[in-house]
Amino acid sequence: MAQVTLRRLVKEYEGGVQAVKGIDLDIADHEFVVLVGPSGCGKSTTLRMIAGLEDISGGEVLIGGAVVNDVPPRDRDIAMVFQNYALYPHMTVYDNMAFGLTLRKFPKAEIKRRVDEAARILDIGELLLRKPKALSGGQRQRVAMGRAIVRDPKVFLFDEPLSNLDAKLRVQMRTEIKKVHQTVRTTTVYVTHDQVEAMTLADRVVVMNGGVIEQVGPPQELYHHPATRFVASFIGSPAMNLIPARLENGSGALRVHLPGDIVLPVPAERTGRYQPHAGRDIIFGIRPEHLTELRNLDRPNVATLSATPEVTEPMGMETLVHFHMAGAPICARVDPSAPAQPGVPLPMAADMNQMHLLDPGSGRVL
Repeated sequence: MAQVTLRRLVKEYEGGVQAVKGIDLDIADHEFVVLVGPSGCGKSTTLRMIAGLEDISGGEVLIGGAVVNDVPPRDRDIAMVFQNYALYPHMTVYDNMAFGLTLRKFPKAEIKRRVDEAARILDIGELLLRKPKALSGGQRQRVAMGRAIVRDPKVFLFDEPLSNLDAKLRVQMRTEIKKVHQTVRTTTVYVTHDQVEAMTLADRVVVMNGGVIEQVGPPQELYHHPATRFVASFIGSPAMNLIPARLENGSGALRVHLPGDIVLPVPAERTGRYQPHAGRDIIFGIRPEHLTELRNLDRPNVATLSATPEVTEPMGMETLVHFHMAGAPICARVDPSAPAQPGVPLPMAADMNQMHLLDPGSGRVL
């Protein structure tokens, strides 16, 4: 087991296209870090450079404190699990898991011990004599994970391993992967485009966009304290509502003035923080759970407004209400018993304690 360090890491392709633009990242020993972002953000390229499957254009990759830029993948003491399970169809589960150790001429007794232990951790002991064609997608993914576990590597690398599974199985496998990490405690770098996957699995989430790192932190920190507009809109499902507005002084207090003469007071305890930005255009951000029917927000610093739902989505434990405000699409979470009907005005409340104000030029949270 070991820490992974990236120093000014760059990947440039022909024509001067930079997929990764000089990123720095420290991943601690035993840590589970998830790289997340949209397609083309550089997350898989970064993982492949750590694995040695992509040449490094600039910077350094260190594993266990040693620079591995020129070390072949087989000598980096890493194990990788891909989106494609890459199992040998003519081999049993046992032989698939043992194959790498057999090539390295491990003693048969040691191979059996490692395979049996991995099978126990993954609860696939009864599958060891089957071949891949007799397995479900989730079982094949467990075998692929088992093949990595038996290596006892310094680092696990996962490249979107759950993308081929259906929604229910993805949820189940997220739980399994987290349980495995809690058991084996190997340093893990995991790539996904699914922000829910990132939030539920990671010790820390690395949000990437356009080849750079937008923000790094624990899932709850990124959710409640995003640093940029991109992070605010990418992390969270449904995404944070972002509405063009203006920050004004009025009656001795700050207020957020939305188009349509909707005025929302800024909590007094935040006045000092936002006062330097008074008189400027801003982006007002609020998450759907902090915008709900009026009766559900009986606390200080709650602003009232009226919305006319356009679409409602009953979800069982909650209802999502969609409407427009100042030309921006808005989503609110309301109680399933709330009288939310398309075309019928609904009194609502915004919890201003949970608001975010962003600079429309830089995209940074103020």
